[in-house]
Amino acid sequence: MKALDHDLLEAARTGDTDGVLAAIEGGARVDTRDEELRTPLLLAVLGDHLEAARALVAAGADPDAQDRREESPWLATGVTGSVAMLHVLLPAGPDVTLRNRFGGISVIPASERGHVAYVREVLRCTDSDVDHVNRLGWTALLEAVILGEGGRAHLDIVALLLAAGATPDLPDGDGVTALAHAERRGFTEIAALLRAAGDER
Repeated sequence: MKALDHDLLEAARTGDTDGVLAAIEGGARVDTRDEELRTPLLLAVLGDHLEAARALVAAGADPDAQDRREESPWLATGVTGSVAMLHVLLPAGPDVTLRNRFGGISVIPASERGHVAYVREVLRCTDSDVDHVNRLGWTALLEAVILGEGGRAHLDIVALLLAAGATPDLPDGDGVTALAHAERRGFTEIAALLRAAGDER
């Protein structure tokens, strides 16, 4: 690896925007990779280094470049839940259908982790498939119920997903619906939301 490429990776990882710019101006490859195949932009996203990421996007960094774990800068925003970073990456034209190692799109890990503001914004700003099913047989709605904590954040996410057109009775790979999961876990408010949504269909 060229020294400048190494400098760019390190600057992106630490959020050193001046270092990012200097490395790029010196000839570093904007989509160089580290030993885990992470690009500078992915490292900046994982650290939520907005200005460093903005500089990389302006230099043409790829928001869809995936590492060994099939994580990409865009997919990582669903994990971190950073709305600000989402907006930094949107001008780069990310592929919102790109899938992570679980076969999911960004709204699925965001729903699981309770990132309410991110879910709201990604549904508003992109045409993400709200009923996308990952390799586990789960949609964002199912993940919010199966892996969520049942509190206010996940209640809000279920409401957002339903408002965006999520199918309330779409079952998982075992034929179990989000409502059945919610009832089994004692999530009474979420269950009531899902029941009402199902009644309206």
